[in-house]
Amino acid sequence: MQQYSILWADDEIDLLKPHIMFLKNKGYTVTPVNSGADALEQVEQEKYDLVLLDEMMPGMTGLETLAQIKQMRPNMPVVMITKSEEEHIMEEAIGSKIADYLIKPINPNQLLLSLKKNLDNKRLVTERTNIGYQQDFRNISMQYNDRIGHEEWAEIYKKLIFWELELDGAQDKSMGEVLNMQKSEANSNFCKFIEENYEDWLNDPKIDKPLMSHQLMRKKVFPLVEADTSSTKPLFFLLIDNLRYDQWKVIEPILTDYFTVEEESSYYSILPTTTAFARNAIFSGMMPSEMEKQHPDLWVNDDNDEEGLNNHEEEFLRRQLDKSRLNVKMSYNKILNINQGKALVDNVSNLMQNPLNVIVYNFVDMLSHARTDMAMIKELAPDEAAYRSITRSWIQHSPLLELLRKIADKGGRLIVTTDHGMIRVQKPAKIVGYRETNTNLRYKQGKNLGFDDNHLFVARKPERLFLPKPNVSTAYVFTMEDYFFAYPNNYNYYVNYYRDTFQHGGVSLEEMVVPFVYLQAK
Repeated sequence: MQQYSILWADDEIDLLKPHIMFLKNKGYTVTPVNSGADALEQVEQEKYDLVLLDEMMPGMTGLETLAQIKQMRPNMPVVMITKSEEEHIMEEAIGSKIADYLIKPINPNQLLLSLKKNLDNKRLVTERTNIGYQQDFRNISMQYNDRIGHEEWAEIYKKLIFWELELDGAQDKSMGEVLNMQKSEANSNFCKFIEENYEDWLNDPKIDKPLMSHQLMRKKVFPLVEADTSSTKPLFFLLIDNLRYDQWKVIEPILTDYFTVEEESSYYSILPTTTAFARNAIFSGMMPSEMEKQHPDLWVNDDNDEEGLNNHEEEFLRRQLDKSRLNVKMSYNKILNINQGKALVDNVSNLMQNPLNVIVYNFVDMLSHARTDMAMIKELAPDEAAYRSITRSWIQHSPLLELLRKIADKGGRLIVTTDHGMIRVQKPAKIVGYRETNTNLRYKQGKNLGFDDNHLFVARKPERLFLPKPNVSTAYVFTMEDYFFAYPNNYNYYVNYYRDTFQHGGVSLEEMVVPFVYLQAK
């Protein structure tokens, strides 16, 4: 164990010799002083890992000493020890950012617990987390090596994310490497599961299948919408583009300051896992080939026209509401920049008059693209943990959080979800296609595509996947796991530029198993 140095200030320090001996026997170095002034002198001259500070000392009180210690050493933990149980002293101490608060008489084990909590916390948490994951490692592996269904796969993914987030803060990173290997193996098995089952989900009405993009509004959202807002609170449907389950888990604690989670579940994004296909499927309530057939005025069959493909979400949704005979007042807002976000905050009172308010936030998608194209963003988010951290930081400082606070203040209900996730790609897969082949790195659509079948999900009959088929020979090819497409000409440039970037469109747990959360204002 690391040798820790403790400063203990108490005007009755001589009476505390048994406690000091106890701590010394436990490996701590303790420097005793009997006044606040002496404590400040020691803090100025020496480095300590923690200060034990009596509150009721003659001359300079503990609270006065604490204030000066915090000016000199803002990050040094201070544990307040006092005979007083007066509430205002507790509040003042807590407001001054004390590390702990102990009431006299203290027993040695109580003291030891406080020191371990403040000085050994990271080591102890790391050890316990590593042991916990080691114990669960075998269970998870056994589970995904069995023949399991879509619900079990969603649970495995959530369990892997749980351990990934637990291990994020660990000092010892060795278990994190083991987890990454297990995630990779799980993804490989999941992709085989999708290859075997995806087509049947869409074509066989009798088999067990997950909730998918085109069913989301009808099955999960519309049942919560009521025309009379006097008897129920308005519902806000917030779709944050590209939001993965792990990113939801890091922003959840921010939202739960204002909302209570009533339901946390997941659904499966359709293929391709892109905004153009998956999000349009959500708002239209249809698969892409059905949209093309039934709404030719809204479906733009040009996958390289990203903006054009998502210009009609509001109209798709209005038509789906009409089809479901849900005659309610609805608003639709797509937020692409900070000024639009601020304008929406200013308009929240008007939104409260609508039974349903749909808000699409494109931030996460913009961040993933910026990360690919901008060296600085790539530097800021070199791995999954850093990427989650940026997402969390964004929501803390965005107009979106202000909007959600206002919704909570007015008692609104909230759904948080997404259209698809994304995966950090590492391995290139060569493909040859004509000039009109789409540019997405995780799936290709076109005729006479040349590729090696390894690590690819190939749909030679797009109609079986309910995908548009512009030509008789059109096929769709999806990369699986963490592969991405690269053309043979300019191959090295492509690989170096796009490796280690976040992409979507293909088959992986991260892209397909996405969060759906229903919250009520506190």
